[in-house]
Amino acid sequence: MWNERESPLRIEKKFEFDQYSKISKFIGEIEKLCKERDIYPNISFGKNFVSLSIFLDNKEISEKEKDFSMNIDKFYLED
Repeated sequence: MWNERESPLRIEKKFEFDQYSKISKFIGEIEKLCKERDIYPNISFGKNFVSLSIFLDNKEISEKEKDFSMNIDKFYLED
């Protein structure tokens, strides 16, 4: 589940991995999606996690941002 935060308005999610090698593949899929959808989240990662923050342009999440986050969830679940 993506968490909505305020000031600045954004949605965030942390994805956990059991192997560091899976992180690179996951970030590669996110990179492709960013270029396709023209959405560029803030990404941070460590030994076993990737955290994403998508800053919202409007006062609520748009369909474009919902679709983007759902596609990221799909990449994560497929791994």
